[in-house]
Amino acid sequence: MMLKRLLRFGGENDFGFLGNLIVSVVGFMLIISAWHVEAVYGLIPTNILPDPFNVVRSYVPLLNDYNMIPNAWFSIKMNLLCYVYAIALSLPIGFVITVYPIFNILIAKYTTVIRFLPLPAITGIFVAIFGLTFNMKVWFLTIALMVYIIPTVVNKINDLQNPRNDKDNVYLQTITTLGATNWQKFRYVYFPYVTAGVADTCKDLLAVSWTYVTICELIYKDGDVIGIGALINAMVRQAKMPEVYALLLVVLLIGFMQDIIFGKLIKKLFPYRSSET
Repeated sequence: MMLKRLLRFGGENDFGFLGNLIVSVVGFMLIISAWHVEAVYGLIPTNILPDPFNVVRSYVPLLNDYNMIPNAWFSIKMNLLCYVYAIALSLPIGFVITVYPIFNILIAKYTTVIRFLPLPAITGIFVAIFGLTFNMKVWFLTIALMVYIIPTVVNKINDLQNPRNDKDNVYLQTITTLGATNWQKFRYVYFPYVTAGVADTCKDLLAVSWTYVTICELIYKDGDVIGIGALINAMVRQAKMPEVYALLLVVLLIGFMQDIIFGKLIKKLFPYRSSET
């Protein structure tokens, strides 16, 4: 029965918890088997794509000799810290730019343009301001996220204030008709609506943020704990490809877990949108 549903064109893909788990495990085993068969027949040189079992074995030296867990935690901590800073700064900046007419006219329409800023090309500016320090990396990542979050705040507020946007403007119209004060409008309409949009943006930025983590970790390295991105770069220079793939899998696992946690957090903070997330 389950096999028929799997083979049915356009059928639903919810087979229950146990069914989904079995399908996921089978899919994972097929990928690993195909990878191993490729390594055995040498379709791709092992110095480019090593055998998956060698990748698994490489976790032993990574844990014992290269401080894999402290390096991973270093990157996770930096990643999470930049999200806190970026959200804390972007929300007030976005509100000030959009809510006050003078700033809305002068600045708001330019916020979308900053998304095209090539941040890796201006890392020297961050080094000049903060020096070769951990704070430099954090602020580099913070700005990298803010160039996406600020336009989200601006666009969400504009959507809410746009009378032609019947879907969202109705909330503002309703509370205004009821005689709400500016504070009540902010508390019950603006803030929950905008923060929900920011939460979705932050979830979508997880992959981008890990790309920037890897970039900034290459700028400055000091000591045994240098971050997982810098550790990957070190393994590449030493031509230790099994270790490189092992670390890449760790990054994928971290990103996957963060995506799940962010998704559950969004549903917890914004339960009225649970059907949309």
